Amino acid sequence: MAPVTKFHFRSLMARALLAAGVCAAGSASALTLEEAYQAALKNDPVFRMRYFENESGKENQILGRSQLLPNISASHTVNKNRVDRQYTQNGRLQLDHPQYLGRSSVVQLRQSLFNMDAVQRYRQGKVQSAQAEQAYEAGIDEVSVRAVSAYMDALFAEDQLALAIAQRDMNAEQQKVNQYLFEKGEGTRTDMLETQARLDVAEASLVEAQDNVTSVRNTLAGVIGMDPGTLRQIGANFRPVTLDVATYEDWQKLALRQNNTLAALRLAVENSRLEIGRNKAGHLPRVDFVASYSKNLSETINVLGQETTNRTLGIQVNIPIYSGGAINAQTRQAAASYGRSQAELDARTNEIMVELRRAYDLVQSSGRKIDALAKAAESGQELVKATEQSIKGGVRINLDLLNAQSQLVTTRRDLAQARYSYLVGLMRLRAASGTMAPEAVREIAAFFQ
Repeated sequence: MAPVTKFHFRSLMARALLAAGVCAAGSASALTLEEAYQAALKNDPVFRMRYFENESGKENQILGRSQLLPNISASHTVNKNRVDRQYTQNGRLQLDHPQYLGRSSVVQLRQSLFNMDAVQRYRQGKVQSAQAEQAYEAGIDEVSVRAVSAYMDALFAEDQLALAIAQRDMNAEQQKVNQYLFEKGEGTRTDMLETQARLDVAEASLVEAQDNVTSVRNTLAGVIGMDPGTLRQIGANFRPVTLDVATYEDWQKLALRQNNTLAALRLAVENSRLEIGRNKAGHLPRVDFVASYSKNLSETINVLGQETTNRTLGIQVNIPIYSGGAINAQTRQAAASYGRSQAELDARTNEIMVELRRAYDLVQSSGRKIDALAKAAESGQELVKATEQSIKGGVRINLDLLNAQSQLVTTRRDLAQARYSYLVGLMRLRAASGTMAPEAVREIAAFFQ
């Protein structure tokens, strides 16, 4: 059957693959994955929260240590005094109102000798600082996964848009074929109505795909803090990498040993345990060494005009006797918090193991899909070329070419999705197992052109 319409086939192919090859004209200025990651480290609001939490947490160690170091204070007081003074002189009662300035300067040093509350605070300070650091490291892993996922989602949305364009063009070509056949008396109005209905659905799907592109690009912009512009596309020859760790059980052992989130939660459990001891310390005495140096002028009316200097060294002991049951209540409250932190650690461990298993399975299945779909894409490309030759020979029509093109775009879309899923799964696997290296994003970015 001879062609019924005359289309520029190369132009149609270019339109069908527009989103899939969007960076071909300007890859030099396209946003790389590593650039997106570096921008996320600077601009992602969630990661900035983690950064400042870590900066705040660093000070806990200094705050805890300060409880064990000497405390030195100084004060200077100037008072204006007016005294009502009665006295007897020559057998008569006298009353006067002398006024004078009194001055007092004091420097005091206090050094804790025995203070279990301070010791526990010091231990807690070190644990809290380490906890903040582990949470920050977990935040780096999270922003890495978040940036890579958002970047991949944006690329996949563009692939979906390419497929929607191909399907819309295919239905538009089918409509022209049906119109031609109807005019020649070889088609029916029912065929035309069915094709029109499919074309309307394809147009709606195209609008939805365009909206999805806008949505996911906005999500990426929120992570990196700027308009992403053109994105790099994954290389056509990408293949799964060889993992150093083979079995899930090995990944699980790594996660239990190295996961930053679990490390932070274990430190939170330790901090809760120390909090119990700190509250129990409320029953214990406190012993301080106290030294002071004071200089006074006209301290009282009795020493009016006299200047005194006093130097003291001593030991001060404070013994708690009764506080209304507050210490026991605070200890029980701390014990309950300790139990809660243990339960939270167990729950989060289970969640991370589930996430680890999901990521491991995704990497394994995506790797197999990539190999199969890569072969399918090669076959689809050969089918398109063969169909073009058949059209030139009068054996096929334009619709056959569009069907082949649509099938190729669908296969390429599925292949790209499998590659994206593999890379995101690999990032999640490394994050969950605590093996995310600083250059992990750079290694993945090398797969993009």
